[in-house]
Amino acid sequence: MLDDFIARAALAGIGVSVATGPLGAFVIWRRMAYFGDATAHAAILGVALALATGLPVAAGTLVVALAMAATVSGLAGRGWAMDTTLGVLSHAALAFGLVAVSFVPGLRVDVQAFLFGDILAVGRGDLGWIWLGAVAVAGLIAWRWSALLTATLNEDLAHAAGIDPGRERLVLTLALALVVAVALKVVGALLIAAMLIVPAAAARTLARTPEAMALAAVGIGALATLGGLAVSLRFDTPAGPSVIAVAAILFAGLLAVAALRRKA
Repeated sequence: MLDDFIARAALAGIGVSVATGPLGAFVIWRRMAYFGDATAHAAILGVALALATGLPVAAGTLVVALAMAATVSGLAGRGWAMDTTLGVLSHAALAFGLVAVSFVPGLRVDVQAFLFGDILAVGRGDLGWIWLGAVAVAGLIAWRWSALLTATLNEDLAHAAGIDPGRERLVLTLALALVVAVALKVVGALLIAAMLIVPAAAARTLARTPEAMALAAVGIGALATLGGLAVSLRFDTPAGPSVIAVAAILFAGLLAVAALRRKA
């Protein structure tokens, strides 16, 4: 089965959905969309670092994503105006990453694959890395679920319960950086934030509890992956963007169904 590149692509996309589903729910609840963008865009700088030093691309991506996520988290804790700060950091990181890649001598890598993903080129090693990271992220969020949810709902309530909101923000920061490193190969730096937000936003129209929303986001992400791959094969469209397009269609459809139910 794993010799089939379509099967590997499908398993890779589902693995990413396992990580982005529950994390995406917290991204929406905490209004961290720009946070995800900044961390994902910084991944390109990590790619340049890895190519220049001979490190695995996943390792370079993870290091820089962690650095960016920690920086953003620290600024958020100091009360900075985050819209402007994140906008500057996000686009500056992407620009510096693309410039840095151009200085790598003898580069024979398609940078576009890192921007938009290349899910059809996922190999067995990539698949192992994706699922290892996905299980780690899902396990981390499951372990800290109650504390994360309390800190998200009300920081004063979290303090009263003996929970440090800053520590829980750091947990989300680490999870987000790991998701960026895992998802870069599949959907690329420019679409990672969409994979976090769109399935979770679609799941919100179905779910009545936080746990149900997280699980539904995983299912919708997996369905978008399979649908996007089918569209890509049928119409010869880019696979990564096709996955996000199908996720957006699912979101629009579920939103329409929810609106009809409210009118009924």
